[in-house]
Amino acid sequence: MLLILEKIFYVQYVNVRVLTMDSELEFAIQPNTSGKQLFDQVVKTIALREIWFFGLQYTDSKDFPCWLKLNKKVLGQDIKKNSSQPLTFKFRARFFPEEVSEELIQEITQKLFFLQVKESILTDEIYCPPETCVLLASYAMQAKHGDFNDESHRPGSLVNERLLPKRVMEQFQLSPEEWEKRVINWWKEHRGMLKEEAMLEYLKIAQDLEMYGVNYFDIRNKKGTELYLGVDALGLNIYDKQDKLTPKIGFPWSEIRNISFNDKKFVIKPMEKKSPDFIFYAPRLRINRRILSLCMGNHELYMRRRKTDSIEVQQMKAQAQEEKLARLQERERIQAEIERRKQAEQEREAMRRKVEDLERSAAEARRALEDQSRITKELEEKRKQAEEAQLRLKQEREEAEREHERMMERVRYEQEEKDKIVQEIEQARRLAEQKAVEAQQKENEARELEEQLREAKMRVLQAQQQPNNHYYTEHPGEYGNPMEDESDEDESSTTRNGRGIELRTNEYASRHEENRLTATTKDHNMKRKLEEERKDLRRRQTKAETREDKIYRENIIDKSISKYQTLKNIRQGTVKRRIDEFEAM
Repeated sequence: MLLILEKIFYVQYVNVRVLTMDSELEFAIQPNTSGKQLFDQVVKTIALREIWFFGLQYTDSKDFPCWLKLNKKVLGQDIKKNSSQPLTFKFRARFFPEEVSEELIQEITQKLFFLQVKESILTDEIYCPPETCVLLASYAMQAKHGDFNDESHRPGSLVNERLLPKRVMEQFQLSPEEWEKRVINWWKEHRGMLKEEAMLEYLKIAQDLEMYGVNYFDIRNKKGTELYLGVDALGLNIYDKQDKLTPKIGFPWSEIRNISFNDKKFVIKPMEKKSPDFIFYAPRLRINRRILSLCMGNHELYMRRRKTDSIEVQQMKAQAQEEKLARLQERERIQAEIERRKQAEQEREAMRRKVEDLERSAAEARRALEDQSRITKELEEKRKQAEEAQLRLKQEREEAEREHERMMERVRYEQEEKDKIVQEIEQARRLAEQKAVEAQQKENEARELEEQLREAKMRVLQAQQQPNNHYYTEHPGEYGNPMEDESDEDESSTTRNGRGIELRTNEYASRHEENRLTATTKDHNMKRKLEEERKDLRRRQTKAETREDKIYRENIIDKSISKYQTLKNIRQGTVKRRIDEFEAM
């Protein structure tokens, strides 16, 4: 009897580990515990009320990720077991909101979404362009550390943080320190933002990324073309196999009235009854089951958002608003306290500076008094020196006056001597002029004598030509007979007399040839212009663009088409036309 009771009351518990995005929970469940009971225990532990977004994910025996079915026993599902390890589940968001700022109410919900989306971006499950990655990293730092502080966040302090996807870090030749600097430049702009606000801002940017909240599945159309089916909060989209960013055909949840599958065949019936069924094929049956489950959940949330909020949601929003208001009031109170402390510190600092100023003024006054005494002594010494200098100047002036008198006496003496010399020069000049006049008279007399001599010679010649020439014999000419001179010269050179001619030269004549400039050739040196060498800017070497980078640049940046404009474009036309396009792909 006791043995039977022991068997009845003995229950073998199973250890379970649940990994959330920021914690690790452990539970002990019974063999008959359902998925809903485990799920409720988890959300109760983390105080989560917005449970419709989340689920428990596990790895099955074939290593495929699966979601725990809430209506079945935990141990009755195909969970991969390890005898030495507890059963492991991941608590993850299964469905995503359309607008995070309106639908994510609780702070814990926002935090879980923030951590999961951030992890997906860092692991490149969600493609994010490099510049957006830097911006999101700055919000992540604000959410983790609060405002940037120069003292606590010194250069290099973020090197060990996971800031950017590995793809981005390797694509550009930037060191971790340079990436850190770029992130910090953005981070500084978020000053004053609460951590909760930073997480929400992160999600607002992330939700506009093309791959945000999309579950991709391999499918084929009737022609056998391999494509992707994207299931998200807004509907179903068809993607080319090489492009997960730009959907080609779209169907919003509002156009779908029925979904079903038969083995690998999946059938979607549009709201338009005249339109044909939207049919595609999945490679495995389990994929169709996952597609069906996701379609049902997203469709339900899609329709719920377009209705009036339930009482529970309204209460949650009101409570969240009250909590937010309380946080703001607490923040204002803290800010006011900080301001009061700052003001008190400033007043204390001002008082300290005032005391220092007074002490400095007293010290300056003492120094000024000492300087005044020193200046007085210096002035007294300078006065004595000035009197002595004045006395010396007086003596020097008297000596200078005496010297001046002596100089004037010497000048007068020299002037008298100069006057005497001038008089003598004048007398010499007059004497020279008189002698010049006498010389001129003598020259005139000599000229007259020469003329008389010439006339006498003429008379002698005339007399010789006459028969009676006794005149020349008795009265020979003064200069003799030139012919006789010639005969005498032939006979004996010793009896020959020389002849000279006096030239009339002016000693004051101009000598301008001495000032004549020599003709020279000027050499003009030409200025050569130096060509400035243009240094080529060494641009950072980057790796080739990834396929997603190229698609993002060509289809989104160059064409300036957003994610939502793309959705609008791919949903145009009738359902039949879009289905025909799908079949023709």
